[in-house]
Amino acid sequence: MKNPPSLDQLIAALKVLPGVGPKSAQRMAFHLLQRDRGGAGRLARALDGALANLTHCDRCNTFSEAALCNLCADEERRQDQLCIVEMPADLLMLEQARCYDGLYFVLMGRISPLDGIGPRDVNLDKLLVRALDERVREVIIATNFTSEGEVTAHMISELFKDRGIEVSRIARGMPVGGELEYVDLGTLAQAVHERRRLATPDRG
Repeated sequence: MKNPPSLDQLIAALKVLPGVGPKSAQRMAFHLLQRDRGGAGRLARALDGALANLTHCDRCNTFSEAALCNLCADEERRQDQLCIVEMPADLLMLEQARCYDGLYFVLMGRISPLDGIGPRDVNLDKLLVRALDERVREVIIATNFTSEGEVTAHMISELFKDRGIEVSRIARGMPVGGELEYVDLGTLAQAVHERRRLATPDRG
C-alpha cells in the first residue's frame, strides 16, 4: 500500500531538516496530522511568514526583516569591533552572555572542503567589504573550535593580513571541538575577554 501523494510530499519535506531521516520524518508527519493539526497549521503559517519576510541584513548577514537588523542599526554599540561567528545561533549566545558590545558578521556556515564548502560559500567576500568600512579597528574571530571552525578562522586571519586591522581569536576556554551554541555563558564570556591577538596592524 502506498501513501497518498500529499503525505509523501510532507514526509519528503520534513526530511530536509538536519538529523531527520525517513523514519523520523514519517513519525513527525503522522503526529502533526493525527495529534496536532493546530500545530501543523501554525508551523505552515510560520514557515510561510519567515520565507516571505526574512532576508539577510545588509551589513552583518544575519536574518532580518529590514535592510539593517536591530544590532547593526544601534549606534550605541561599538562601531570599531566586528565579531565573526558562524551562525545566528552563535550571535544570540554571545548576546545572552553580555560579554561583547560591538557589531557582528554572520558567515552562515563554515569552510569544509570535505563537504565542498569553500570561502565563497561562507560570504568571505561580503565580510571583507564589511570590515573595510574605515570604522572597524579589530576583527574578533569567534568561529567554533571544530576542525572546520579552525580552518575558517585561519582563512579569515589570512584574509585580513596586511590590511591594517587587528585580528584576534576568542580564547581556548572553549572546549576543543566545542560549538558556541552549546557552551555555558560564563565560559563563552571568559573566552571573549581572553581572546588572543592573531595580527596587529602596522600603523606606521
